[in-house]
Amino acid sequence: MNAKFIGANLVLIILCFNAVAQSNIEVVISEIAKNNKSIQAVSQFYAAQSIQFKTGLTPSNPQVEYDLLFGNTSEIGNQSEFSITQQFDFPTAYFRQSELAKTKSIQIEYQLTASRQDILLEAKMYCIELIYQHKLRKQFELQKLYIEKILENFKVKLDNGDGNLLDVNKAKLQLIEINKQLVSAISEINQLGIKLTELNGGNALIFTDTVYPNQPVIPEFIQLESTYEAADPLLKILQQQQVIAQQEIKVAKALRLPKIEFGYHYQGLLGQNYNGFHTGISIPLWEHKNTVDYKQAALLTSDLEMQAHVNEHYFHIKHIYEKYRNLSITLAEYQSVFESISNVALLSKALQLGEISAITYFSELNYFLMAYGNYLETEKEYHLVIAELYKYEL
Repeated sequence: MNAKFIGANLVLIILCFNAVAQSNIEVVISEIAKNNKSIQAVSQFYAAQSIQFKTGLTPSNPQVEYDLLFGNTSEIGNQSEFSITQQFDFPTAYFRQSELAKTKSIQIEYQLTASRQDILLEAKMYCIELIYQHKLRKQFELQKLYIEKILENFKVKLDNGDGNLLDVNKAKLQLIEINKQLVSAISEINQLGIKLTELNGGNALIFTDTVYPNQPVIPEFIQLESTYEAADPLLKILQQQQVIAQQEIKVAKALRLPKIEFGYHYQGLLGQNYNGFHTGISIPLWEHKNTVDYKQAALLTSDLEMQAHVNEHYFHIKHIYEKYRNLSITLAEYQSVFESISNVALLSKALQLGEISAITYFSELNYFLMAYGNYLETEKEYHLVIAELYKYEL
């Protein structure tokens, strides 16, 4: 196999590598959504929170009292009293508290969605990083194969008296560098695999894709930002927090109304029995003082927090979108150039004909491969940015 043939095939294999596999990112995301321990723990915690919100919505426990008072003379005898009473908040308080519990349960669902999206986005980014590392590994393997052939040719020429030791040593050093990069890529692949397995609840995941998923057509910023905000669970959490604050004000006002008490009362005194109904009402003077003012201040705080989030999130998305646009331009330029050049083949031919030295050859080859590495890096960043832009769909 001559150098020209190997060089031409190196370019061909590198540029066509994007079309040799099917993406399984969605399969990985689906598995992690089912098996991730953090998602399961958060789900269980929020389920417990929903139950907690339903506690305290019923009246307080009934109170039973019995008194036996011993008299000083036999004529008077002992006195006994028995009562059973039940206290109730003002009826509107139970309705307000029930509505508040429902609202908090809805907010829990948004919190669970936000936690889930963070974990699944992390998993998706690991997959994109793995695709990138698999591409690098394949590139290094091809380079290693090619340089081994070059080194073999240099050794043959040296043995035949047509070559020199400098060329052989240069090829050996180049091979060492390629092996170093290959080992680094393999190590990174292993580390990313461990991270995916961890996210999958300890269940092993093997992800060998070398093709990025097909990306949707990215709309204009205004449309994308509007869609993102409409589905943003963090915004929904803050919006729900506003509703909660408003309902807490209503609950606080309802709890300031008088409490009502009903019951049965029996009294035995001087040989006579007395029994009848017990009623009572509390006078709301001090118990919930300043509660309404505090809740109104909390509502103002939640309003400001939501405004801050909307403003911050808008510019965050704008920053990501601008990064996407710049990367898409650079990526298109890289793709256009690499589809039309065959530097490796030309360099191989020049080396074979003796038009360039081995030092020049390896210098030019490294420049070309560095540029291709930058292209792969740009491609990875492009897909990472799109993954973040579409986080709300996870």
